[in-house]
Amino acid sequence: MANQFERTALLIGEHSLAKLFASKVAVFGVGGVGGYAVEALARSGVGQIDIFDHDKICITNLNRQLHTLHNNIGQYKVDVAKERILDINPNTVVNSHKLFYLPENSSQVDLSSYDYIVDAIDTVSGKIELVVRAKQCGVPVICSMGAGNKIEASRFEVADIFSTSVCPLAKVMRQELRQRGITSLKVVYSKEAPIYKGTPPASIAFVPSVVGLIIAGEVVKDLLGM
Repeated sequence: MANQFERTALLIGEHSLAKLFASKVAVFGVGGVGGYAVEALARSGVGQIDIFDHDKICITNLNRQLHTLHNNIGQYKVDVAKERILDINPNTVVNSHKLFYLPENSSQVDLSSYDYIVDAIDTVSGKIELVVRAKQCGVPVICSMGAGNKIEASRFEVADIFSTSVCPLAKVMRQELRQRGITSLKVVYSKEAPIYKGTPPASIAFVPSVVGLIIAGEVVKDLLGM
């Protein structure tokens, strides 16, 4: 009998598929980047996904966030994302947390319980805290660098943050991580210079989606040791 993961099994094998089913991944931020990452993880067969975000969907999210529709404006992003994940795979264990992750509330989350952590949040202080705590726990973490203000989706790449250039967010992160004794961090970033520098950041549909899918691919490959 056909099942929704049979094409995945053809590619990676039943043993690897079972490993994904047994994996637990945390995604911090389910906006433009995180929403696509969550969707790809669910469709890849990751068995448990914890999602963290305190934002509600607003009309300005419609141009780039996967789960955003006119009929769910005003709802919490994690609630909408959870419903979508369970509609993709009802067997996924989804824990949603209405939490804006920051240093002052970081102790509320036991990062050691995860097999992998995805950072798709916006604030530098939250990103740094998440990376530091993940490293302390020995849990792999991947971070999204600046996806806003850019239009060349093909220029995003995977790298160690200490090998990055151009990206303003990566520059700040490198400085902060050095001060904390962290010497490596996997990130997805682009050398494209920001084409808009105002507030709030500018965005378009096809850039954050690419970043989110790249991140999900790295998580799956790392979980499987590929």
